[in-house]
Amino acid sequence: MTSQHLDIDEKIHGAEHVEYGSNSPATGSVSDIENPGGVDEKKLLRKTDYHIVPWLSLLYLLSFLDRTNIGNANLFGLSVDLKLDPNQYSACLAIFFAFYVIFEVPSNMVMKAWRPSMWLPTIMLAWGVVMVGMGFVKDFNSLLVTRVFLGITEAGLFPGVSFFLTQWYRRYEINLRIALFFSAATAAGAFGGLLARVINFMDGIAGYQGWRWIFILEGIATVIVAIASFWMLYDYPDTAKFLTPDERKFLQARLLLDNDGCSSEFKLKFVKDAFLDWKVWMFAVMFQGALMPVYCFSLFSPTLTANLGYTAATAQLMSVPPYVLAALTTVAAGYVSDRIQRRGIVAIVCASVGMVGFLLLLTNNNSQANFAGLFLAAAGVYPLIPVVVSWGANNSGGSLRKGTAAAIIVSFGNAGGVISSFVYPSTDRPLYQKGHALNVAYCAIVIVTAAFMQWYLARQNRIKDERNANRGHAWTAEEKKAYEDDGDKVDWFRYTI
Repeated sequence: MTSQHLDIDEKIHGAEHVEYGSNSPATGSVSDIENPGGVDEKKLLRKTDYHIVPWLSLLYLLSFLDRTNIGNANLFGLSVDLKLDPNQYSACLAIFFAFYVIFEVPSNMVMKAWRPSMWLPTIMLAWGVVMVGMGFVKDFNSLLVTRVFLGITEAGLFPGVSFFLTQWYRRYEINLRIALFFSAATAAGAFGGLLARVINFMDGIAGYQGWRWIFILEGIATVIVAIASFWMLYDYPDTAKFLTPDERKFLQARLLLDNDGCSSEFKLKFVKDAFLDWKVWMFAVMFQGALMPVYCFSLFSPTLTANLGYTAATAQLMSVPPYVLAALTTVAAGYVSDRIQRRGIVAIVCASVGMVGFLLLLTNNNSQANFAGLFLAAAGVYPLIPVVVSWGANNSGGSLRKGTAAAIIVSFGNAGGVISSFVYPSTDRPLYQKGHALNVAYCAIVIVTAAFMQWYLARQNRIKDERNANRGHAWTAEEKKAYEDDGDKVDWFRYTI
């Protein structure tokens, strides 16, 4: 929470006190907040959820739909009509991620310095226009260029929203909200296949192939939602018009209770600190291990389903049920992770389920076993995304470090998207053993890194507990002020495990 977003008149009793034995950085409980307006916290959270989460989820649904609809378009003739060979098609997939990765950190910095309610709709409007343009490409080169600009313009949404949500919710409320937001990606997977099949019936209208209409109509929908977003999105709690003055103060006060006590000023030093923090890069490796299988699934699930013996149209329909299960497990994992206030164990369990799914795909030539493998793979890998992102954000001190860390984690993870574009080439049909084996390995990377970080962060908490106990007194506000630039290294900062 940046300093300019906090202007709280209420005093928070016991603000100097630190619960050393707690996993939370909170400096008090919500009951400590003076509440003359009688604000009901549960009703306030529901109200905030209603105004914040659904619209952000719609934005991400369209974002994920627009970046992955090329897989559906290809199933309906894109490569044939543009005369693309397999390597050219894979290059068009990969180039998106290359530029997506480059522009994620700068985008988050612009949003931090500007306003989310202006920046997010602006980039969305831009990628909607690019998506419409994809419907008019003539050859490999023009498709490649549009994918470049799609990567640039979409880069800021996921890391931007992940950081934005940390400015509204406490650390053990954030995973569920990111899960609800990210579940839109699973909806995009299910909805995208159905929508593509319907739109493809427009084949020949105005002289355009059906796959072109997929890009054009989905791009127009994005532009419409982007324009509406200039009025539908909010910035921070202190300016939210849907809140009463008492609700604004109460919401900011409860966030201050959860504040990590680190500086929220805009200093380039904090950006540098995030880049030099090895823990951020461990979460980035973990996130790539999670995201690579997700992109493989999103880009190639229609192909993998068609490989089970279905026609292209039927394959689109048969790819829907695994996405439905993935949406349910994503939300369930987010809820459980916040409820038990643990990230590592949830990540390990989910990655293990995903690994079993890809092992089934790798070791079986039976269509029923392979279909079961698709279900398990989707149910395991999709929930990993919000768990890992929220885990990394929880363990960065200060809002600019947090925003930069989120962008680093997401951008490095999306580098796996470049790899995912090449792991299921048509030449590996019908078994696709190399692709399945690589996804098994990536799930293993998540398990190993999550287990290590869980152990290391718990150990660091114990060391901080010992040092705090030896101090003989709690940290005062003046002492915290003197060390607030040190981020999560300070002894009052509690790591989430």
